[in-house]
Order: sequence, then structure tokens, then C-alpha cells
Amino acid sequence: MTPTERRASFALAGIFTLRMLGLFMIFPIFSLDAHLYSGNTPMLTGLAIGIYGLTQAMFQIPFGRLSDRIGRKKVIVAGLLIFAAGSAVAASADSIWGVIAGRALQGFGAIAAAVLALTADLTREEQRTKAMAIIGVSIGMAFALAMVAGPALKPLLGLSGLFWMTGVMAILGIGVLLYYVPTPDRIRFHRDTEAIPAQFGKILGNAELLRLDLGILILHLMMTATFVVLPFAFRDYAGFAADDHWKVYLFVLTLALAFMAPLVMYADRHNRIKQVFLTSIVLLILSQVGLFGFLDNGWLVVLCMVLYFTGFTVLEASLPSMVSRLAPADLKGTALGVYSTAQYLGAFLGGVMGGWLYGNFGITSVFAVCGGLCVIWLLVSASMRNPLPLSTHLLNLGEVSEQMSGDLTARLLKIAGVAEAVVVAEDGIAYLKVDRKRLDREALRAFSATRG
Repeated sequence: MTPTERRASFALAGIFTLRMLGLFMIFPIFSLDAHLYSGNTPMLTGLAIGIYGLTQAMFQIPFGRLSDRIGRKKVIVAGLLIFAAGSAVAASADSIWGVIAGRALQGFGAIAAAVLALTADLTREEQRTKAMAIIGVSIGMAFALAMVAGPALKPLLGLSGLFWMTGVMAILGIGVLLYYVPTPDRIRFHRDTEAIPAQFGKILGNAELLRLDLGILILHLMMTATFVVLPFAFRDYAGFAADDHWKVYLFVLTLALAFMAPLVMYADRHNRIKQVFLTSIVLLILSQVGLFGFLDNGWLVVLCMVLYFTGFTVLEASLPSMVSRLAPADLKGTALGVYSTAQYLGAFLGGVMGGWLYGNFGITSVFAVCGGLCVIWLLVSASMRNPLPLSTHLLNLGEVSEQMSGDLTARLLKIAGVAEAVVVAEDGIAYLKVDRKRLDREALRAFSATRG
């Protein structure tokens, strides 16, 4: 990567981190203080936690399309200002509906698609995978940090102070964008990062991709539902003082990440993706069974959370990769757009479901239903095919006519290691699926407009 590409990638990853911290820091703490807001009920507590998912699902793709027309930075600045406004509304609220409105505004500031599109504008095709990997790692780190930082900072700042802090972080994100992120020479549509609404039907008709969309919906539904009741489980059942919850999360996440890394590497190196995928779902089921049956035993609760976060982090890392492997080469961005929409809808549904179950049937009902959903997910996934060890590869061809595209596609498919090729003449790009262990890179480089 060039210095400009590195600078853009890390700066945009930083913006993602600041925003994700703001969304996730209240997850492990909000339920314990939700009773302080007038009009609160358990279901409204869950709605306050998960409502961001509904607005994010509604606006992420439209905001990405808008950025194609008016500019990436304008949309990202607007999104971060909306997020900061939502943080201010939530921080100033004295009723639960005020918090819900603030969290909905936070989700409305949906900048993910625009940030990814800007990343694509600022990186060459052959370096884009690295840039996206940097952003992916930053999102995972933000989630882990939020689980520890929220409970650790809450005694110092209070819930209102944390909301104000998230607003400040959004403003800092604007500063990073304007002063550290380069402005692209021109804006282009990128099929590998942006969705094409006209192609949604093709993606939704792909049974393998639908399994993955269902999976991410259940995974994030389970996450928000769990965090509606988990703070109570820690404090009232397992006996962990609220001010010490950050220590529990630090311990649990450290172990989970230590277990996650070798599982992901084993799946990738030995093409055992399906086996590790199914094993991770089983870990989620075991965690819910344990929480349902042994909630009064502090150390068993910790063990269950290690199982949960190990399975969660493996699946969170694996699912987008599987979507990329299974999606048509020229519709990766569309497939990921549908996938992300399912992810955010899951977060919304989980908050509502978790709050309703807790209010009507008690804390263990949440774990029972989440465990049951994971059993359904396991059964649906059992017949999936193991994804081939293919990676997305973009090849800049320069100017290409429609007449040339068919011939170029046929010639590219003859190269060792190229499993799928789609040449889009208007983009001047070949969208490839390749087996990197077998790929004849020299033969492929001969087609590149940037080989010199």
C-alpha cells in the first residue's frame, strides 16, 4: 500500500471505531439504570438498546447511494452530525422515549456504506482487500473495547456522561475525516463495496447467501437480547458488583479472543470453514443452555460467556468472508449490503424480543429462546456446502469495449487459479474469484493496466 492508501485506511478505520464505540458502550450497562427514566418498561429498555438497528438498516444503503451523487465526505459529515445529535438527545433525556429517540437518531446517521465507498475511492483495486481488512479489525476491536470501557467509565461519567462522550467522539470523527482523510480525485461506483438495488432479487434468490443472512440476523438478535438481561444476570444472580462488570468482560473477552484466533486460522488454512462455523453455533447453544440452567453459579456464568464470545467472534469474523466467497464476483457489494441490512434488523428485533420476554417471562426465558433460535440456525446450516477456498480479486484492465469483454473473460478463465471472471466494460475492471494457492500471478498481471 502507498502512504496515502495506508493513511486513508487507518483514518477511516478510526472513524468506524469512534462510531462503533458510541453505539456499543451502553450495551453492557444500560439495563441496570433504565429504571431511572420515566415511563420505562422492560420492553422499552430493549427497544432503547436495539432501535439503532432499525434506522441503520433503513438508511445505510440510501446514504451510500447519496454519497455517489453529492460526495462521500458530505454524507459522512452529515451522518456523524446526526449521530452526535442523537447522543445529545439521549444524554439530555429524562424519559425512556427520549433515549429511544436519541438512539434512533444515532442509527439514522448511517455512514458505513459511504465510508466503505470512500475507502474504495482512495485505494487501488489490488490493495482494497487489505484496506477492508483494516476496517474489519477496527470494528472488532471497537466492540471488545466498548464491552470493557462502558462499565469502567460509567461510575465516573454516569449514563448521561457516556452519551455525551459518544457525541464528542462523533465530532472527533469529523475532524479525522476532514484533516487526515485525503479527498479522492473522482468518485466512482464500486461493485465490490456498494449495493445495486436492481440486483437484490438475484441475491435474495441465492439459497446459500440467504442462510448466511439468516445467520447474521440471529447472531445480532441474540446479542442485543442477551445484553438486555446480562447485566442483571451478572449482578443479581452471579453476584458480580456492577462496578466490577468491566473486569468480567475483560477476562472473558481476553480468553474468547485467544480461542477465536486459532479457530479462524484453522478454518482458513485447512478449508474447514463449515466445520468451524457449525462448531461455533454449537458453542452459542451451549452458552445459552448453561445460562438457563446455572445462572446462580458465578464461575459457570463466566464459562458460559467465554463460550458465547468465542462463538460470537468466530462467526462475526467468518460470516462476511463466507458471503464474499459465495456471492457472484461482480455483486459482492450488493450481497454484503443485504447481509448488513439483515445484521442491523437482527439487532433491532433482539432488543424488542429480549425486553418483551424479560418483562413477561423472566430472565431465563431470553436464554431459552436464544438457544432455540440457534438450534434452528444449526439445522438450517447443516446442509450448507463448504465454501471453496476462493478470494475476491479485482483487476484493473483500463479501457475495455463491450466487444472485448467476452473474449477477455474467456482468456482470464484459462489462467490457473481463476475460478470465476466477470468483465464489466464500463468499469474497466475484471471481478475475479481466485484460488490464491494455485493462482498464476504472472499470467494475471499481463492483463493489468497498472502492471508497469
